Amino acid sequence: MPSNIVIVESPAKAKTIEKYLGKDFTVLASYGHVRDLVPKEGAVDPEHNFAMKYEIIEKNEKHVNAIQKALKKAKALYLATDPDREGEAISWHLYELLKERGALEDKDVHRVVFYEITKGAVQEAIDHPRGLSNELVDAQQARRALDYLVGFNLSPLLWKKVRQGLSAGRVQSPALRMICEREAEIEAFKPREYWTIEADMQHDGSAFPARLAEYRSTKVEQFSFGDETTATGVRDDLITAAGGQPGPQTEGVPTGKLRVHAIEKKQRKRNPAAPFTTSTLQQEASRKLGFGARRTMMTAQRLYEGIDTDEGSVGLITYMRTDSVTLAKDAIGEIRDFIGQRYGTENVPEEPRAYKTKAKNAQEAHEGIRPTSISRTPDSLKDHLNADQFKLYSLIWKRTVACQMMHALFDQVALDLLPVTEGEAGRFRATGSTLVKPGFIAVYQEGQDDVKDDEATSALPKVEEGDVLDLMTLRADQHFTEPPPRYTEASLVKALEEFGIGRPSTYASIISTLQNREYVEMDGKRFIPTDVARIVNGFLTTHFTQYVDYGFTARMEDELDEISRGERDWIPALEEFWTPFEKLVEEKEVSVSREEAGQSRELGTDPKSGKPVSVRMGRYGPFVQIGTREDEEKPKFAGLRPGQKMATIELDEALELFKLPRKLGQTPEGEPVSASIGRFGPYVRYGDKFVSMKEDDPYTVTLERALELVAEKKIADANRLILDFEEQGIQVLNGRYGPYVTNKEKNARVPKDRDPKSLTLQECEELLAAAPVRGRRGKKKTTKKAAAKKTTTKKKATKKKKKKADKKKAGGKKKKKKKAAARKTAAVSTPPATGSAPETGDAA
Repeated sequence: MPSNIVIVESPAKAKTIEKYLGKDFTVLASYGHVRDLVPKEGAVDPEHNFAMKYEIIEKNEKHVNAIQKALKKAKALYLATDPDREGEAISWHLYELLKERGALEDKDVHRVVFYEITKGAVQEAIDHPRGLSNELVDAQQARRALDYLVGFNLSPLLWKKVRQGLSAGRVQSPALRMICEREAEIEAFKPREYWTIEADMQHDGSAFPARLAEYRSTKVEQFSFGDETTATGVRDDLITAAGGQPGPQTEGVPTGKLRVHAIEKKQRKRNPAAPFTTSTLQQEASRKLGFGARRTMMTAQRLYEGIDTDEGSVGLITYMRTDSVTLAKDAIGEIRDFIGQRYGTENVPEEPRAYKTKAKNAQEAHEGIRPTSISRTPDSLKDHLNADQFKLYSLIWKRTVACQMMHALFDQVALDLLPVTEGEAGRFRATGSTLVKPGFIAVYQEGQDDVKDDEATSALPKVEEGDVLDLMTLRADQHFTEPPPRYTEASLVKALEEFGIGRPSTYASIISTLQNREYVEMDGKRFIPTDVARIVNGFLTTHFTQYVDYGFTARMEDELDEISRGERDWIPALEEFWTPFEKLVEEKEVSVSREEAGQSRELGTDPKSGKPVSVRMGRYGPFVQIGTREDEEKPKFAGLRPGQKMATIELDEALELFKLPRKLGQTPEGEPVSASIGRFGPYVRYGDKFVSMKEDDPYTVTLERALELVAEKKIADANRLILDFEEQGIQVLNGRYGPYVTNKEKNARVPKDRDPKSLTLQECEELLAAAPVRGRRGKKKTTKKAAAKKTTTKKKATKKKKKKADKKKAGGKKKKKKKAAARKTAAVSTPPATGSAPETGDAA
């Protein structure tokens, strides 16, 4: 039995490492985190130095048991989880669990870290172990406690004031604020007209453009020419100055002449981009490969942990959670040798390129993301990688090679051109550049440069000062300013990093949360905030301004970094945050009404009733309301249609929503037919039955189309019914899993050897008698653990009620003690039915 047990997070990583260590080592996987905060009230206790209550993660308990069993015959435990806060926390939790169980008595416990899974790196780590880092563990505990205290206090407040199922978070909410503020900028944006004057030039058969840079001794700015009259007047004046005649221009015939006044030549260098960090890898994979942040990180994790190759299982890249851009000296030497062999020594700089990390809290001991061996080219691994792995590895490999190559060299030429007849009328500028030495561009270009394309290899014709060139056409072109673009994953990640919000390793989960909570919709690759997102953001920015402030969130990250470096104690840092935060939550719970939080907007007056029309957020989503809660008649409600937004819906659009249900006519049998929208979407009603509409619009569907849907439904229902014992209320039906007998209370499967059409009433009654009573739809099975938890919760709830009643009786006595940090989780609700009243408190 091996005398040493090594623990890593994943079985893939374990498989790769075990082959490097030999028969004296067994490598086991923890399968990620082994403990987490208990998901209930009091998991973090601010009144007792933020004591944290943990429980083992149920799905990973068997893996902890396997580790405990293996340790019985071992002498030493090596904790080899990832080399960051998260990895340190996993090692610490596992250590604490095993210590509680007495599994570490007489065992040597070591912490080992490596940044690439290669034989040399792993062996070096085993040979030079250290102890667990209390500073990194404290920083992770502080982060976890902060996230818990924010999420478990703000989220329940949102459930009460807006609607259930919503969430707020320390980093998630500032990210949402960015998206909402950008949308508000776009909506408030007013396009401004401007015109440019551009010349199409020709010389010795070569055509090129030139732009007006100066007019009548005044520099041309973006808004120098604000309308068509001004722009065409300038154009005609310049045509005259160039010896031409204003008016229609004949294609292929010069409209005037411009003289070369000055020629400016220079060479420009462009240097390669630095090696990838987590953030830049996510951005570039989004731009070039169309990968989301989560997809990028999952693929990179697999490349890091090990891929089966001709050499066996090999870690192909260094650790992918890093904000450093430095590379190891050995790696740089290997890369430079490879460049010389593959691309020629002229592409190897005299000195290795060194990059400085911009991130304020980067750990320089880490490396940027690079291949573990540059000699493993993408093509040599193609047969061993899936499509995503090959694309991402190729991206990392190319960027790494390029970062140590020579700069690209451009010849850049600029021409100043003046009209031949009246030179002082204006000055045109033409620029061109030619790539002379590609250098690193032969291997890789950063994605954003592909978009800007301001270094295109368009050359100008060879000219001399004084040469007269043909002005083929002079164009006055209209333009309008454009609003700022919506965020993509790449630009959001970049913005978060620039503001210092969160850490690159958390960006994937932040983006996933925004999508899963339905806070954002996608327009292509760009984020659009939903109505509920804007309500939540409005509530938080109005009432919790400091806590969604970009600067505050960034300062919290700085404090966590100080804790990780041992420069600050974590408990005082949490106390500094918690005391004012708790007070504010308690105050807002009382002072902010549901109506205020819902941010209703009055649209106008209903012409029929004279009552106010407003749009607001309800339990099932945004809706329009006619009337108020104070009216004698109950207010009318209608849910918004897909694509309609609370911020932009107008009165006439809102009143259209109340045309439902639309009466369409009758079926041939005389049943009334109408169209409307319910909680589960649009439908046609005929008599007292319903048929869903998948593609049709209830506002425009015709009677003819509705009858088609009804006929299809009747055919489907007829095919479903096999036998009907109407008097007894028993039917034999075709179901998704085969024929069955039902009396609406019980369902019984028809035996496979019986023809359902031949069943008698007695046989049906016998089958139903033997069947269990049908459970409520959606009710889940309860595990023993969950049942025990439920019982405990019930007892606690009963105690709480009793306590509350006692307090009420003794009114006027001392106030309740401080509220606990946690609130219970609530389920997400479904969207509203048109015309149905929302929950109490929605109507104003």
